Amino acid sequence: MKKYGLFCLVLILTLLISACGTSNTANDKSKGEKIYKVGVDTTYPPFEFKDGNDYKGIDIDLINAIAKNQGFKIELSPMDFGGIIPAMQANQLDVAIAGMSITDERKKIVDFSDPYFDAGLIVVVKNDNTTIKSADDLKGKTVAVKKGTSGAKFAEDNAVKLGYKVVQFNDSPAMFQEVSNGNADALLEDYPVISYAIAQKDLGLKTVGDRLNGDQYGIALLKGQNTDLLKKIDAGLAELKKDGTYDKIIKKYLGK
Repeated sequence: MKKYGLFCLVLILTLLISACGTSNTANDKSKGEKIYKVGVDTTYPPFEFKDGNDYKGIDIDLINAIAKNQGFKIELSPMDFGGIIPAMQANQLDVAIAGMSITDERKKIVDFSDPYFDAGLIVVVKNDNTTIKSADDLKGKTVAVKKGTSGAKFAEDNAVKLGYKVVQFNDSPAMFQEVSNGNADALLEDYPVISYAIAQKDLGLKTVGDRLNGDQYGIALLKGQNTDLLKKIDAGLAELKKDGTYDKIIKKYLGK
């Protein structure tokens, strides 16, 4: 009986140890891999847009390629551009790639990757407008901009000096429509974005004058929160430029 009792005790201990091991393994699997939430603005072709049920564009292809190259997982979170940085501050997003210009003001809140695209603002008017040829001709006019963008900041910063009124919109299509309908005299938009939009569809709009600044786009993370991920993003971007993937993505959407 003593031997039988000892055998039972050993069996029970063995089962307990086995159960504990199984439980730990299950817990490890259930924890899963970190998935980073990436804020995007899908009303911003050719950088981000929705095609049926799919998200496409330079930014979408680029962040997916960087994640694959560096071995981390992402989940896209589409939203209005103006809500992206507040969502990062509320810890609802880990990363943002949304044609976001690198500015000193934004650097107070976010850390930027190395620049991935040279953009720049330009004035846009109706096709039949012959009076506005540059930003110097905007005095007394109404200028449409998209909320939260570098275009909106430029417009606000220069409104008094150049003497125009600013109206703001949540997305680019609404802003384009305001000018094409004649409700606003001009708009400010990133050059590659409006050039692509005009090439894709007859918006009744044209660009005038020179680019107003030399904006560069960067991928953003909340300031000081994830330096390891930022290093991976920079490393991935460098690899994509080196192996030709970056150029293929740009050519796919801009043809150059």
